[in-house]
Amino acid sequence: MISVKNVYKEFGALEVLKGVSLDIHKGEIVAIIGPSGSGKSTLLRCMNLLEKPSGGSIFIDGQDITQKKVDLMSVREKVGMVFQHFNLFPHMTVLGNMTYAPRKVKKVPPKQAEKKALQLLEQVGLSDKANVYPDTLSGGQKQRVAIARALAMDPEVILFDEPTSALDPEMVKEVLGVIKNLADTGITMVLVTHEMGFARELADRICFLDEGILVEDAPPDVFFSTPKSDRARVFLEKVL
Repeated sequence: MISVKNVYKEFGALEVLKGVSLDIHKGEIVAIIGPSGSGKSTLLRCMNLLEKPSGGSIFIDGQDITQKKVDLMSVREKVGMVFQHFNLFPHMTVLGNMTYAPRKVKKVPPKQAEKKALQLLEQVGLSDKANVYPDTLSGGQKQRVAIARALAMDPEVILFDEPTSALDPEMVKEVLGVIKNLADTGITMVLVTHEMGFARELADRICFLDEGILVEDAPPDVFFSTPKSDRARVFLEKVL
């Protein structure tokens, strides 16, 4: 599904990713965790070319997306993204936000795009919000719309970049509930998250990043009970 091969990313003199290699299989849920500044979000953003790797390759369904002639739109059709700060268009209604990409990128007829959008809004518990604007929604509602918007493109994988970190504590649960329901559909998901209990419960694998290096890659029960590295042990002592 996704194969990250020896990926480096530099911002000027700062090396953020240092030769990360990682395979994510179809239907897997992978949680990427680690201290702030460890390169988690950068790695995620490289997976749909919001950031271009400085070195290495990333394959999606066997296609090297780091090649110069790659079609960015076709990559992003396959790989949906849910951002920390929602990134909804403020001048469009919820329905407008959800139907824009399917209509413009995939050329889905408007009526068909609307029908799909309404089904997805019902799925995330917001069927009554189709015609309102994002500024009338709570943070939790905005993030649920953002998740539904990503699903509207029928992606093969969804990347979540700290989807709850901008939310008030009481809203975290509703967003985690939507993600948990999504997991039951079998879609491939990669989550950067600080929610350790959620990662432990939901993920098939935990990938621990520190200082741009993939230090550990293990099932949750193994990682949380018997981490192999000192770095992971120190991290877990601080967050658990």
